[in-house]
Parts: sequence; structure tokens; C-alpha cells
Amino acid sequence: MNSNADNLVIETHELSKRYGDSIIAVDGVTMKIGRGEVYGFVGPNGAGKTTTLRMFLGLVRPTSGECLVLGKKPGSPEALGRIGTIVETPAFYPYLSGRDNLKVLARHAQAPYSRIDPALEEVDLLNRSGDKFKNYSLGMKQRLGMAAALLKDPELLILDEPTNGLDPAGMAEMRHLIRRLGQGDRTVMLSSHLMGELEQICDRIGVIKNGRIITEGALSELRHGSQLRVKVRPLSRARELVEKIEGVSSVQADTDTLMVSVDPARAAEINRVLVEAGVEVSELRPVRLSLENVFLSLTEEGEANG
Repeated sequence: MNSNADNLVIETHELSKRYGDSIIAVDGVTMKIGRGEVYGFVGPNGAGKTTTLRMFLGLVRPTSGECLVLGKKPGSPEALGRIGTIVETPAFYPYLSGRDNLKVLARHAQAPYSRIDPALEEVDLLNRSGDKFKNYSLGMKQRLGMAAALLKDPELLILDEPTNGLDPAGMAEMRHLIRRLGQGDRTVMLSSHLMGELEQICDRIGVIKNGRIITEGALSELRHGSQLRVKVRPLSRARELVEKIEGVSSVQADTDTLMVSVDPARAAEINRVLVEAGVEVSELRPVRLSLENVFLSLTEEGEANG
């Protein structure tokens, strides 16, 4: 596997992790993550997200396959020195201040103390850096964890569920912070089960299920499968007609509305068929699929085909 270090920060080919003969945590993952992007990594619980991230950090050894992180072997000093990470909940000394906690970590990571203030400033915590960690709110504790990840001014940030446990205000705060940290050449890989959060942050998304990547791409690409919302009367007759139209993949009915999975360019044809059959159409408009719609569709299809 040849990696262009100027453009790729993570590249894998058929990366797998097995435990014993029966448990396959990660199964042949091939992915490429480019410099300067915010990449969302989503999947059901137990899908293999955290195991994959741990392999990137050298915390878990792959059973087979290839992986390069920043052009280096995962876990190598050359790679780890350019990575910041939050995997699991950050732990700090409760009776030390935020600044003193970062001093401890900087000494351990061989990062210069001169990086502490810039890291605190990046996460908007500089003015509270003298407060004891035990007095921080949950959102402030998460931001201190992010400051710790920034001590080495990393090229790559790997974040596993960084909004876990936060209230809506804290989630919004973290969302804006991650988006800001992902600007320029810095790359952010973000694992989360909160689809709405990822939708507002990420440039590209990878969906993993049962250890395998089932789709990957820009949000605009993943949401290309569109729907039409059609308010009609009578509903049953309209559904019968629409289901016979070529190109319609599914029709869902609710009260007086049909949700039709079809290319929006077929809207005029659907309207004509219904009106000519005497069906009253009071609304017909395209509906953009959310990331959650896409995720549920992909994972449910996988279960149906499995």
C-alpha cells in the first residue's frame, strides 16, 4: 500500500481484528481520510468503531490488513507525536486546576509548557484555567480533554463520542468547537452515534456495521436518494397508483400523506398520474434525507439482506 502523505492522513486496506475464532470486531475495512477534512465515523453499538480507532492509535494490534496513519505505522512515535485523541472519558486530577492538569500531561507527553495557553485558548477555557477540575461543569471537563488533545498541536485529532453525556447547550458548544478545530490542514476523525450532530459538523461520513464499511462519502452524496412528500385524497387509491410508477422504490403512507422514494425529477409525472385518476393533490414537494434517514435505511437494508 503506497500512501501519499501530503494528501492522506489515514489509509487502510482490508484492516481486520478478530478475537479468537468466533468474534470478528473489524472485518476488512478499507478507507482513506484526507488532510483537512472532518470525517464522521458512525455505526450501531458494537459495530467496530472504537476497535478501529484503537488500531489507528496502536492500542490494538490488527489481525490482518494494512494501515498507515500520517504515513507511518500506527502506534509509532513518529505517528503518535502528531496525533491528539480522546478515546473514552478524559480523566484528570480533581484537586488540581485545569492548567496544572495540563502541565502534568505536557510533562508526560514531552510537550512544551508554551503549548498550554494556546491549547486552553483554542477551547475557550483560558479564563477558567486556574479553577480546580472538580468544580468544572461536564462541558468544561470535555473541553479540558480537548485542550489535552491539542497540547502537541496535532495534525490529526481522533475523537470517540466527544459529546457523550452533554446537555443540548454543551453539545452545541462542542459542535462549534470541533468544526473550528477542523479548519485548515488539521484533520478530525469523529466517532459518534448522534446523527444530527455529525450532519452539522462533518465533510464526509463512513458508516460501519458488523465490522464492515457499508458506505462512505460526502453528505451530499449519501443523501442523493431523495423522497417526495405528497398530500393526497383518497390515500389508498393514491398509494396504489404511485406504487405502479416506474422508478418508485418505496411508498410509505400516513394519514393523508405519502412519502415516496423516487428521483425528484419524476414529481411532474406523479402529479399527472394522480390528477388524471381523480386524486386530489394538495402538496407535492421534495424532502431531503437526513443522515439519520440514510443510516437507518442502510442498516435496515443490511439486516434484511443478511
